[in-house]
Amino acid sequence: MSPYLEDMSPYLAAEDLSMFGRDPWWLVAIKAVFCFAFLMVTVLFSIVWERKVVAWMQLRIGPNRHGPWGMLQSLADGIKLMLKEDVIVKRADKVVYVLAPIVAAIPAFMAIAVIPFGPADNQVSIFGTRTTMQLTDLPIAMLYILAVASVGIYGIVLAGWSSGSTYPLLGGLRSCAQMISYEIAMGAAFASVFLYSGSMSTSAIVEAQADRWYIVLLPLSFLIYIVTMVGETNRAPFDMPESEGDLVGGFNTEYSSIKFAMFMLAEYVNMVTVSAVSVTLFLGGWRAPWPVSTFWEGANQGWWPMLWFTVKVQLLLFFFIWLRGTLPRVRYDQLMKLGWKVLIPVSVVWLMLVATVRTLRNENYDFTDIALYVGAGVLALLLLSFVADMFRGRGEAADEPAGPAAFDPMAGGFPVPPLPGQTLPPVPRRRPRRERELIVSGGSDTDSDGISKGREASDG
Repeated sequence: MSPYLEDMSPYLAAEDLSMFGRDPWWLVAIKAVFCFAFLMVTVLFSIVWERKVVAWMQLRIGPNRHGPWGMLQSLADGIKLMLKEDVIVKRADKVVYVLAPIVAAIPAFMAIAVIPFGPADNQVSIFGTRTTMQLTDLPIAMLYILAVASVGIYGIVLAGWSSGSTYPLLGGLRSCAQMISYEIAMGAAFASVFLYSGSMSTSAIVEAQADRWYIVLLPLSFLIYIVTMVGETNRAPFDMPESEGDLVGGFNTEYSSIKFAMFMLAEYVNMVTVSAVSVTLFLGGWRAPWPVSTFWEGANQGWWPMLWFTVKVQLLLFFFIWLRGTLPRVRYDQLMKLGWKVLIPVSVVWLMLVATVRTLRNENYDFTDIALYVGAGVLALLLLSFVADMFRGRGEAADEPAGPAAFDPMAGGFPVPPLPGQTLPPVPRRRPRRERELIVSGGSDTDSDGISKGREASDG
């Protein structure tokens, strides 16, 4: 090993993947079935849990008919969707129309293959064979996850295009633009983790968090990924591709029966996948939380890591549900502005700061010097942004016209809403033939009340 790599060794994760690829074929099949079953059971539970939690937040009862406490409601919904009539619209491109749900669903299941449920050594025994608690791992496992997530976009876009209708096409295009926009900031958040862990292997990234989780070291990366994973899964408040207010139902408007169920399944599986990725990268993966790991030495051994991993995933799924029950849907221009003008610049600047700190540490600089350099850089950026905003405000004030700009909603031949800063012209109204009298109950405030009381007095 070169002297440079010896100096770098305390900062690089031990990327030992020799434990993988040695399982017999039947054990690999068992692991693959387990990953599939884990996703399906988690999805079935998440649907019921979402309906229960949202009902609790809205002071409703929620599902309570199918099974104990309504726990079999999602299973009943799946059976109902399978028994519905499978409709293929007349104007659809039938081949693409049928393949689109498959293209959307299959990549959602593939990412779980490189997620570690436990340590990367022979901790557990399955039918007498010692094995790792992970299906497989790769030196570029996180790039594999990004690639698989990108393929899932094609299913949504093709579903909107092949339906032969306007509104599904708009929903598919919205989803494509949204996912591409938020994947850029997501990749930058991943890159910060790669710089600190020194690896793209998921098992090595979890091993690198033995002392401190990356949510503590890289809090801004975690916040950026949390926002981008909500936009990536088309969940509220970023569920613009399925905006029923203006798109009826989005890209899946023309789908029914099992095809619609596959789109719904892909959405919830993607929720589980991005939650598992967040746990792996920032929340210590399968490691026990801090209070438990301090007094219990066996918390990270045996089958216990799977429990901690599942609990963390469920907490992030609750975060998805909490967002849906509290935040309203944003406008599409707000969605794209947040992605391109806020998340991407902030993630790129943060990545540069992380790379600077990492380089200074590798050069054995003192921590105070690192803090000084980083603080100076942040102050310089804040100063430059303040000066730029000041001059931009002067320029906009100088270029602003004296009065509000005239706005014609029918200038393009069809009605359009006003942009920010524009106001609609007043609507001409015909004056009433006679002034209407306001009748108020409970007192003689109107003329009619006084006249009626005078008549009653004269009759008496």
